[in-house]
Amino acid sequence: MGLGVRWTLHGDGRTPAPGAVVRPDERLSWPRTAGLGAQHVVAMFGASFVAPVLMGLDPNLAIMMSGVATAIFLLATRGRVPSYLGCSLSFVGVAAAIRAGGGNSAVVTGAVFVVGAALFLAGLAVRRFGARIIHAAMPPVVTGAVVMLIGFNLAPVTASTYWPQDQWTALLTMLFTGMAVVCLRGFWSRIAIFLGLVFGYALSWLSDLVFGKIHSTVGGAEAVDHWRLDLSGVGKADWIGLPSFHAPQFQWSAILIALPVVIALLAENAGHIKAVGEMTGDPLDDELGTAIAADGAASMLSTAVGGPPNTTYSENIGVMAATRVYSTAAYWAAAGFALLFGLCPKFGAVVAAIPGGVLGGITVILYGMIGLLGAQIWINGGVDLRNPLNLVPAAAGIIIGIGGVKLHLTDTFELGGIALGTIVVITGYHALRYFAPAHLKQQEPLLDAGTSAYDE
Repeated sequence: MGLGVRWTLHGDGRTPAPGAVVRPDERLSWPRTAGLGAQHVVAMFGASFVAPVLMGLDPNLAIMMSGVATAIFLLATRGRVPSYLGCSLSFVGVAAAIRAGGGNSAVVTGAVFVVGAALFLAGLAVRRFGARIIHAAMPPVVTGAVVMLIGFNLAPVTASTYWPQDQWTALLTMLFTGMAVVCLRGFWSRIAIFLGLVFGYALSWLSDLVFGKIHSTVGGAEAVDHWRLDLSGVGKADWIGLPSFHAPQFQWSAILIALPVVIALLAENAGHIKAVGEMTGDPLDDELGTAIAADGAASMLSTAVGGPPNTTYSENIGVMAATRVYSTAAYWAAAGFALLFGLCPKFGAVVAAIPGGVLGGITVILYGMIGLLGAQIWINGGVDLRNPLNLVPAAAGIIIGIGGVKLHLTDTFELGGIALGTIVVITGYHALRYFAPAHLKQQEPLLDAGTSAYDE
């Protein structure tokens, strides 16, 4: 069985033939393939660089490990599933919650390492028993509610940490990014977050030039006079060098906060496999377990050295759809570019210098989009919220997760926020289903369309 690292030349190697696509085992000329690889890296710039900054992790290490993770994924799926693995925004909420509880970067990476391990085991289980074991435990009403509470749990972070640093830059960045997402077309719409970062960067620099320092809070601390855009770290950074590594540290309280993200990652992978299979004309349902396990293994490797976890990126699906090029050779090129970026500390310093006001405007949209993906899962799964069996556990879990409700179990241990909300949704749904009358137990649809034919 091959590793999927051999490609045949598509046509003349320049452009896809009319009505045709460049399949995963094909490629264009190597210069064009390299250009497409660079395009994929740019497409994930916005979210993939914002995520490690919001998690308090090294952006240089994040981009380097995203290249390594992509290589692992391509090898594991034997080149059948074109995908780029970047830092998942689903973990930003748990990182914020862990740090709010006194955890440092080592505790954050330790908790998400366990999430990667759980995802890896889930992938092996899907390979062995089929995807229906996941659907039985986590039907759409459960999955959607958990994804929603993970996203909306982040709202206080934007409101109290980023937005107050420069409210006008945050507002203008939010408006510009929203316009870019809605009004731009093709590739430009796929990099709307990146364009919003560039706009906010430029606006902050211009504001410093015109108005001088701003008097505001920094990271939730007391208000002080400071520059909106501080590039002092960029000048000190080297052009070439290794990122900073650290070992993970494991704490049960942090692990319990992070584990619910497994549900979001399962949904992301299922949707990605379905979308790519439909676009390439090659059903990939049989690769779901492998893709999930590869995602988990790549996240374990990244967090083991102090990097963030990784997952498949929808931005890159948009690039493939726009170019009709699904060649995994382009993703190998993207992985190579990511490794090169990771070896440039000056580049990471530029990313780390993103002004707080800019992050405020970007995260208003990003965090909301994460939460509303849960609603999209409900829509795709045909969840009927008029049914109290669906409504009650989802409503209770979401309010607990978003509101930060806490359950004090002992003097030193408590459950709250994302962890408690997820437990309430999952256990509440299955307990109520056990006792509910028969007319409320209509047949549940699958998690999403991504695995509808997996066991057929």
